[in-house]
Amino acid sequence: MKLFDVYSLFDIEPVSGKGSYVFTADNTEYLDLYGGHAVISIGHSHPHYVKAISDQVGKLAFYSNSVKNSLQEELAKRLGKLSGYEDYNLFLCNSGAEANENAMKLASFVTDRKKILAFGKAFHGRTSGAVAATDNPKIQAPFNKTANITFVPLNDIDAAKNALATKEYAAVIIEGIQGVSGIHEPTDQFLKELEKQCKATGTLLILDEIQSGYGRTGKFFAHQYSGIKPDIITSAKGIANGFPFAAVLISPEIEAKKGMLGTTFGGNHLGCAAALSVIDVIENENLVENAKETGEYLISELKKILEVEDVRGKGLMIGFEVKGWNGSDLRKKLLFDHYIFTGGAGERTVRLLPALTLSKSQADYFIDSLKKVLA
Repeated sequence: MKLFDVYSLFDIEPVSGKGSYVFTADNTEYLDLYGGHAVISIGHSHPHYVKAISDQVGKLAFYSNSVKNSLQEELAKRLGKLSGYEDYNLFLCNSGAEANENAMKLASFVTDRKKILAFGKAFHGRTSGAVAATDNPKIQAPFNKTANITFVPLNDIDAAKNALATKEYAAVIIEGIQGVSGIHEPTDQFLKELEKQCKATGTLLILDEIQSGYGRTGKFFAHQYSGIKPDIITSAKGIANGFPFAAVLISPEIEAKKGMLGTTFGGNHLGCAAALSVIDVIENENLVENAKETGEYLISELKKILEVEDVRGKGLMIGFEVKGWNGSDLRKKLLFDHYIFTGGAGERTVRLLPALTLSKSQADYFIDSLKKVLA
């Protein structure tokens, strides 16, 4: 049997990792500034994480949600406190796309409406409803195309107001910061106006914090910079540092009834142990603050490089473009000449999504390497 070709592959195979580094079989060291699509939040092979998973798998890795699981209750309590949403309800599932599917489905259930408002360049996942709300026709099969999704430009409040005035929309779904499209931020004013319009029209506001959440931007969730309070928040990627896990945070004002949402694997014992260990490390090592400080330093250093014409993002969620450079070519030079993993978006943007443990000296190594490539 032949493997399906998911992405164009680099001929490099990491076999181990530690902190912000991964290693090949011949012990070549690579600085990982991408974290496997922003998944690695507390670094590779963090000892506390390894012990938590090892201990749990030796006890009980999985049983269904038909029985009590006190790990889920502990996770709900601690995630609520850490995120600032202690009064919300928590639904656990397996991936960011699944979290967004359930968020939109729940909004449709409680509003009895069919339509979803999304934004240009959005990415919400590759399952049916999530990919329908993703502004990329190349990854939408005919089955995914639906009249129930409307796209308006990001930060165009008049376009959003006009759409919502019809009172046909169950929800608005928006990323805290658009990641896949190349790090594009909704303005604070736009988010505040969007919240206001949603309340006025009975539309639920869903914040997709799959990539921008879990401390990555220097706040626990990116939308917290604006001071708004969404009806539903989705989270995944960094939530369990590589273990497939996701969450939907649901406002207590939403009358979600038993049976509206369900899952086989979501909230399993092993995943909960992984997620709880991530919270331990984030709290004990002040990683949200580190993401903010190291990210601000990295952004400021990038802006000092004359060839860098655009730098976007917050914390350790950064996109930048360089004059005269194709993003893919620049990434390959950084990878093969300086042993640094980065991500891409579109033709020109380089994305940085490192572990929240990234140090200033590691940031300096990247900046020095970038300068050498450009020279």
